[in-house]
Amino acid sequence: MVRMDDLQVFVSTVEAGGLSAAARQLDISPALASAALQRLERALGIRLLVRSTRRLRLSDDGERYLPHARQALAALGDGELALEQARDVLAGPLRLSLPSDLGRNVLLPWLDEFQAAYPQLQLQLRISDQVADLVGEHLDASIRYGLLADSSLVSLPLAPANRRAACAAPAYLARHGAPQTPAQLAGHNCLRYVMGEQTHDRWSFHGDEGVTTVQVTGDRSSDDADVVRRWAVAGVGVVYKSRLDVLEDIRAGRLVELLPGLVGQPAPLQMMCAHRHSLTPAVRLLHSFLLERFDSYLG
Repeated sequence: MVRMDDLQVFVSTVEAGGLSAAARQLDISPALASAALQRLERALGIRLLVRSTRRLRLSDDGERYLPHARQALAALGDGELALEQARDVLAGPLRLSLPSDLGRNVLLPWLDEFQAAYPQLQLQLRISDQVADLVGEHLDASIRYGLLADSSLVSLPLAPANRRAACAAPAYLARHGAPQTPAQLAGHNCLRYVMGEQTHDRWSFHGDEGVTTVQVTGDRSSDDADVVRRWAVAGVGVVYKSRLDVLEDIRAGRLVELLPGLVGQPAPLQMMCAHRHSLTPAVRLLHSFLLERFDSYLG
């Protein structure tokens, strides 16, 4: 059978005016180019080029075959272009897993905007604070806080410098006062988040003197991070959450960030995919879109 790369060597040799020039254009050695021409001539059973010590010229059969070789290469290029254009059309389902609080209150309107730009997409959202099974749940991507535990997954950063923050509503602070040190949080009603069997009741803060961790207690806990934030806004107690989750509340005055001069644990936000093959044009464009939104949101 005729090989397409051999056809390319033949056409390039004619257009470049010589075998060495064609080899340079194709980034192959002259020996490989010569072997390709010989292989093509054997496959066709004809002499395509007449060789002399100084130059190559087309034979009569080569003259007849050249336009067909060019046509075959052009058809192959058109086919590859059609496939590329088909891949670039954002259509079909886009299955995403989102954390509850950030998903509902920040990401949802941004995803509406993204889908409006690509109306052939069909968004399928799983909103939960539990760790998603990307393969088992047939997800294209998952947006999650924290460091990547499974090294086999692909991680695309969205807000790598994000951290947790301790906050409370002005009404709560008016009744109970604001803690001045992490240790004083032990005397406050701390609203705790639960994931699986683990209650997040050890809150850490980084300062000039290192890391301070305090064990907290309170009368409420939930496995829904949005619920925990809503309790804090209602003035029930102190919350320790990603700044991305509470940034709008802080800017609107619904929550006050506590312990100035200290910063909470790192909470990098990232988009995760099961493997490199999951990085479809839709996923890559969504990542770029969200990265711009987070840069603007945090700025």
